[in-house]
Amino acid sequence: MRAVVLRDHGGPEVLTIEEVDPPSPGPDQILVDVAHTALNRADTLQRMGGYPDPRGLDIEIPGLEFAGTVASIGADVTEWSIGDVVMGIESGGCYAEQIVTHARQALSVPSTVELVDAAAICEVFLTAWDALVVQGGLTSGRWALVHAGASGVGTAAIQIAKAIGARIAVTCSSGKADACRELGADLVLERSPSDWLSELKEAVPGGVDVVLDVVGGDEAERNLLAVAMDSTIVQVGLMGGAKAPVNMGLLLMKRATWVGTTLRARPLERKLALCQRFAAEMLPLFESGALHPVIDSRFAFDDIADAHVHMEANKNIGKILIDL
Repeated sequence: MRAVVLRDHGGPEVLTIEEVDPPSPGPDQILVDVAHTALNRADTLQRMGGYPDPRGLDIEIPGLEFAGTVASIGADVTEWSIGDVVMGIESGGCYAEQIVTHARQALSVPSTVELVDAAAICEVFLTAWDALVVQGGLTSGRWALVHAGASGVGTAAIQIAKAIGARIAVTCSSGKADACRELGADLVLERSPSDWLSELKEAVPGGVDVVLDVVGGDEAERNLLAVAMDSTIVQVGLMGGAKAPVNMGLLLMKRATWVGTTLRARPLERKLALCQRFAAEMLPLFESGALHPVIDSRFAFDDIADAHVHMEANKNIGKILIDL
């Protein structure tokens, strides 16, 4: 099968496609013919050598999500049949024509979503829902703040918040504000150079209940200034840097909870439980039309390097898809 293999780390030019041996499913796994995959910030970090696949395999194939058709099933698998259309997340290996995944980690493609768009769902919607709802405790009537509102995670977060009856403020660049409003964001704040914190305090004087932050850096202390009492900040990424001066007294004074989280390196059992809960609670919202994937652009598999260049230009609104 064809796959992107990282023989070196660096710029997009290190993304080379090779012929490699196809994987074989274990007793509780399925083999999927991958039709589409998608880009995530973790992919660019892995390409540069900063975020390795936690599985430590001999061949390094990036890619965290897939959509495709079940090609074969393990001996103990009962929930899938050959030919079923599925989507899912993996710790790596999705930049390839085939992937094996645990049968209970795969998800059904909603009937309202074409297979060609399904690879835009799992990583960002699972991440946003886990951060806001599962770990952040967001519920109807409460306020969320999400940074990078026009990103894949951001566009998913806006929809999830509105679907559960919560209110949401997002930060983004000025050119992406209208897209966030169209998705339903209650308050759209320009991240830079505007003073988003002052605008937020004026609009939500009591502070927000949950923060989903993929930026880090200088936003860390502003998050503490923005939250309400007994609130939760969920740190999902560090696009703006891993270090920043923070007044820890704010954390104590507001009785805030600051959660650091990653999805990729979690134990399999926790991933399976999260995926099964997501299937029960969130997939019906795709069926009803309350949630939908947001697609920025799509590239051919042979143009994977160009897709990385596009992501690193920070111009995308929603997901960048790769068609195999």
